[in-house]
Amino acid sequence: MKKNDQTLLGAHVSVAGGLANAFDQAQALECNVVQFFTHSSRQWLFNPLDKKVVADFIKAQQDGSVQTVVHASYLMNPASPEASVRKKSEDLLIRELQACHELKVPYLVLHPGARLNSDLTQGLAHCSETINRTLDQDNGKTKIALENMAGQGTVIASKLEELAEIYEKIEQKERVGFCFDTCHAFSAGYDFTTQAAYETFWQEFDKILSIKKLYVIHINDSLKKINSHIDRHASIGLGSIGIEAFNFLMNDDRFTRIAKIIETPKGDGLEEDKKNLLKLKSFIKK
Repeated sequence: MKKNDQTLLGAHVSVAGGLANAFDQAQALECNVVQFFTHSSRQWLFNPLDKKVVADFIKAQQDGSVQTVVHASYLMNPASPEASVRKKSEDLLIRELQACHELKVPYLVLHPGARLNSDLTQGLAHCSETINRTLDQDNGKTKIALENMAGQGTVIASKLEELAEIYEKIEQKERVGFCFDTCHAFSAGYDFTTQAAYETFWQEFDKILSIKKLYVIHINDSLKKINSHIDRHASIGLGSIGIEAFNFLMNDDRFTRIAKIIETPKGDGLEEDKKNLLKLKSFIKK
């Protein structure tokens, strides 16, 4: 996208070879927002960022034309019934927030986790407690964006009310908001595929969570049908959600300046991302 384009739209990108490569990816994709991992999403080990890596990243984003979002490691489970797992998740979340603060990244997307053999009430409470302990030890400015989930297995936060219950117990509420994933919501049973259903859904979202607390949107089609509770992303228009839902989303003035990020299947190189981004851009009414 050109620098003066208003709609924030981009993709989750690889930063292999250096975090500053995120901006090279943004340029290649012609987008103005990127999401990335600050370290391997499959490793608990997270060494402090090298000062040169941080300096290169800060320099690359100086003109402010590309907004950045970090996605937290998939290993973390803040809702785990095991205290040792919650502690490991807390420690890693602290390091991730510190890295985001160093890199001047405003939002860190976090999966609320899975309750495993505990009940839902316990899982939600554990998630809140883990976040509270984390924020008590972090003085940065980066905000956590809790993501709605598909509800596969014992994963929590597939319902808006569950996210609201987690948020209700958060002490530093100014540091926590939400990330909305279209595939996850559809798979969890939310319908927003017609104009009427779309308006009804967002009225419900605003009533339960508040659109003012929405920091990031993940735009993904769903390989599975509505209410499947299976998390399988598909390319835009090639899944079960349908084109109209994405058309509504791309022309909703409430979301123009909210970071909208695709996490669609990659394929080789950047070609699939380019196709999905171009399709979404084509929906925007001039």
